[in-house]
Amino acid sequence: MHLFKQQGLSGEEQSRTPIPVIDLGRYLAGEPGSREAAAAELRRASEEVGFFYISNHGVPEELVERAFRASQAFHALPMEEKLSIKVNENNIGYLPMAGSLAASSTVHKNTKPNLNESFFITHDRPADHPDVIAGKPLRSANQWPPSPPATMREDMVSYYRAVHGLADRLVALFAASLDLPPDWFDASFANESNATIRFIHYPPQDVIEENQFGSAPHTDNSFLTILARTEVPGLAVRLTNGKWFIPPLIPGTFLVNLGNILRRWSNDTYLSTPHGVVNDSGKDRYSIAFFHNPNPQAVITPVPTRVTAEQPVQHEPALYLDLALAFYRANYLHQKRPAEAGA
Repeated sequence: MHLFKQQGLSGEEQSRTPIPVIDLGRYLAGEPGSREAAAAELRRASEEVGFFYISNHGVPEELVERAFRASQAFHALPMEEKLSIKVNENNIGYLPMAGSLAASSTVHKNTKPNLNESFFITHDRPADHPDVIAGKPLRSANQWPPSPPATMREDMVSYYRAVHGLADRLVALFAASLDLPPDWFDASFANESNATIRFIHYPPQDVIEENQFGSAPHTDNSFLTILARTEVPGLAVRLTNGKWFIPPLIPGTFLVNLGNILRRWSNDTYLSTPHGVVNDSGKDRYSIAFFHNPNPQAVITPVPTRVTAEQPVQHEPALYLDLALAFYRANYLHQKRPAEAGA
């Protein structure tokens, strides 16, 4: 029996969903008072759970379905085509199976690489983009397979842009939830923020070895993550009571979680909740994770509304670029220096 079942909720506990559903319809429509109401719900979810569902989010279901078909088509490509665009120093491209190890996790002592393969994309910058030409960190162009399946690139980029727009609206809502002006974070996310999508394929884990995961227990290093899932289960979330909960699939919703960057900005008053994946379903599992982050030059400093005598400053100011690169080096095998890789 694997960790999530060993330390999971009982059947009765599992049937009661502790993750709230936040309806964004009125907020996205700009109705009076809707921002304050949604911000209050968001504040509770962020302080108490660190995960929440969003409904009426404005991203068409047909676009979500196209993105999943595009992901499945990519992962069905011959291995030589996928390896021709192997993930680069900016973590863009194809990450082969067992290419990551959640070594920086403070949640669980992870010793084995993750059993998933992934395809990362970001802003679809042209090859002559000034930042691409200059080789600036976290500002690369996308890598696409030599013979991409029909509409794959179009569908992935369309999904990226739609969810990016939704994430920007959520950033403003998070500012309001922290008793800040809605535009508080705007400068940090301007000029092409470091937003990436990870199209993930988890093959079935026919034999569940000790400490072997599709995605080992970890917290995300994002500001926020917007997750799309199919009906194949596998995800588990560790609640504040220490037990693992299997979040049900709620049609028409995204599952959103907070990451370490937002936790840091909130002076550790918002939760970056541990989660992981074991695919013991006997089927291939696909998920699409959108990681929303500030631009590389943003300075992450605890917001003034969350610094008090009872909760003094928990983190010194840090450049997002430095935090991101440190996370990559700790968790992705292709990013490790030779001495680290041999350790």
